[in-house]
Amino acid sequence: MRAVISKNERVAPEFRVSGRISKSVHEVFEAVVDPAQLSGYFTTGGAKGRLETGATVTWDFHDFPGAFPVHVVEVVQDKKIVLHWGAADGTPDQGGSYDTTVTMTFEGLEDGRTLVSIAESGWRDNQAAQKAAFGNCEGWTGMLCALKVYLEHGINLRDGFYK
Repeated sequence: MRAVISKNERVAPEFRVSGRISKSVHEVFEAVVDPAQLSGYFTTGGAKGRLETGATVTWDFHDFPGAFPVHVVEVVQDKKIVLHWGAADGTPDQGGSYDTTVTMTFEGLEDGRTLVSIAESGWRDNQAAQKAAFGNCEGWTGMLCALKVYLEHGINLRDGFYK
């Protein structure tokens, strides 16, 4: 997690996680944008809708009840995905609900692997948002681990993990 705080200025939390996967950029990218594949390792309750610019899809997780709407802002084939989704900081009384921005990038490495980076920003500057950001950082790290194991070994790492 990266947060820079000076004496007179506070900065809302944001973070970036990264991992290397031993598959081509195209294979890794497709495993994220394709709802059938995403449901095989990440969205424990299922994903509905392909990630395409302008689409709104739903992701469901057994560890968080209900399906979440995910608004797809931008998709650049085999390079980048930008999403907006509701911040899970539980502070609707402090200005209403709001979205954070998730940016995923995919970079082919010289050794044939793919570097996937996921950043999330746009959190409010309060304790509840910091807690939620830490939780999402954990979630995105878990997603990268599950993606790696799914693509490299065909195993759903999250199967039975939460429920």
